Amino acid sequence: MIDTHCHLDYHKFDSDREAVLERAAQAGVERILIPGLTLTSSRSVVELARSHPMLYAAIGVHPTDVDTYQVDTLERLRQLAIPHPNPSPTGRVTQGEGKIVAIGEIGLDYYWDTAPHDVQQKALREQLDLAAELQLPVILHFREKSDAADGPCARDLMKILEEWANRLQRGKSPLAERPGALHSFSGSRETASRAISLNFYLGVTGPVTYRKERQELIASLPLECLLIETDSPYLSPAPQRGKRNEPAFVALIADKIATLHQIPSTQVAETTTANAARLFDW
Repeated sequence: MIDTHCHLDYHKFDSDREAVLERAAQAGVERILIPGLTLTSSRSVVELARSHPMLYAAIGVHPTDVDTYQVDTLERLRQLAIPHPNPSPTGRVTQGEGKIVAIGEIGLDYYWDTAPHDVQQKALREQLDLAAELQLPVILHFREKSDAADGPCARDLMKILEEWANRLQRGKSPLAERPGALHSFSGSRETASRAISLNFYLGVTGPVTYRKERQELIASLPLECLLIETDSPYLSPAPQRGKRNEPAFVALIADKIATLHQIPSTQVAETTTANAARLFDW
């Protein structure tokens, strides 16, 4: 299994990070992707990813941290991704010793509203352009006011993504086939369909184990468009609710998806692992 979204760099893991990784391995987790939230944390997650063969990194600025997005932030992210000017012999830029596999966590957040929507959208568009330049998929966050399943956040996000995906397709970019993932998807069926039509994957997190509307949606979607993730230390799945989440618990999410699709858990693990490999090109 792959935990495609885990904030393992958070201080909540400082006292037992190595034990967390051991438990993840024992549970069958082969790789863990850690997203950055600011330029500073992006640097930190890259260093953390370099410290362990199981770990990989994404770099970017989260919409609730867009106040840290300065004039030179995009260039600094670019330099973090490309420490030297020469691409690999295959033509793909090699980032952070192969450890940087995505741009993220980026997106829009109208729940906390920590920045004007146009400011969030500008930062998102610029980071999408960086992803296209580097041929890296994106990890996307979106959250509506009052945690609604649909609303202006989803509409604005999908408008921006459709414009970006269309540019990738017109330019015959290979990234058009694997543009990214909508992490911890909690949107509507319509948003899911629009994202899937653009070749985006949808990340499934702990609430699928206890929220009926999430279960109904995930049961209706093809396994080939899903990823499993914990979003640790948040969103612990049942029966671990109330505890700190960790990558080993991704097995509980796989088990629930298996139940919803009426297939073996091993099939969920194999398919979502293949999905992650296709998306992140590892």
